Amino acid sequence: MRVLGIDPGCETTGWGVVEGNARQYRLLEFGAIRTKAGQKFPARLAHISREIEEVISRHNPDACALEDGFLATNLKVTLKLGQVRGVAMLAAERAALDIHEYSPRLVKQSVVGYGNAEKHQVQEMVRVLLSLKSLPEPQDAADALAVALCHFHHAGLAQRILATESRMKLSSSVIRRPASG
Repeated sequence: MRVLGIDPGCETTGWGVVEGNARQYRLLEFGAIRTKAGQKFPARLAHISREIEEVISRHNPDACALEDGFLATNLKVTLKLGQVRGVAMLAAERAALDIHEYSPRLVKQSVVGYGNAEKHQVQEMVRVLLSLKSLPEPQDAADALAVALCHFHHAGLAQRILATESRMKLSSSVIRRPASG
């Protein structure tokens, strides 16, 4: 499976593409989409959308994992982040990707083992899990890679649960007839 992880941001949107399964993965590419400070917000959204579409076109992922929104102290910032997330989701939906959303706390819990982990701890664990020689920069890209890794952990769990449920249904549907004598 190939996953595009996205950490939405108004000024910097991190992204990373990881390939693998719940036990093994490898980094394909990562980066950040930066918008210009003086640019009108709709133009920033259009730029983010085009860049995400380009990444999707280049790597052809199977799924998109997005960091879910959180409530910032400033309502205006929260709304803008929601719009960036919407643009990212739209780009993924247009490419017919399987879209999943994960809270920042769950991402940290999945990657670091602690839901209140610091940003540098997430960055270091991403480096370790992907066997990188140096920390992934910028931090937004490291966060996007963490979201992709979180998806591998949770997608693998979901697949195992579905497989177990299927086996249980199959075994309960088998009717045993007594031997006739």
